[in-house]
Amino acid sequence: MAHDIAVIVGSLRKESFNRKFARVLIDLAPASLRMQIVEIGALPLYNQDLDEAGAVVPPAWTAFRERMRAAQGVLFVTPEYNRSVPAVLKNAIDVGSRPYGHSVWAGKPAAVASVSIGAIAGFGANHHLRQSLVFVDMPVLQQPEAYIGGAGSVFDAQGELSNAGTREFAARFIQAYAAWVERLLGRA
Repeated sequence: MAHDIAVIVGSLRKESFNRKFARVLIDLAPASLRMQIVEIGALPLYNQDLDEAGAVVPPAWTAFRERMRAAQGVLFVTPEYNRSVPAVLKNAIDVGSRPYGHSVWAGKPAAVASVSIGAIAGFGANHHLRQSLVFVDMPVLQQPEAYIGGAGSVFDAQGELSNAGTREFAARFIQAYAAWVERLLGRA
């Protein structure tokens, strides 16, 4: 059986370059990975009061936590907003890491790709996200690092990845992630 990998896209835009790149990675993934985008846009903002005894936990939090608890690994694909991760992505990490001591993230092999129209390719977001993942105890693939810059020129009008070099890199990146998952979890 293939490893269940949740793909979390840090952009809510339907036509975001990050969502397009996530789909490319899913398409290029080896059979050892079963990858699916897990939506995070409907998660209410994290509020610890709602995790206290007697409180009503938002159903979207419960569903997200259950889905992430079942996932064996996580691939994050994120844009950069103001040199950091989008609020929706940080919120998803917060929701999954709480209540304290019940994190859904711990020990799951992760990888990070950042996609941007800019030249620095989401470097700030990529590294800010890695800081959070260290704290929630996710071992993150170190190499190859995935920074996709100039995203406006690597996809065609239909949203397909048209740049051969970027496609080759994406294939190497997802193969490296599959090897990382296998190294940490064993063969599927």
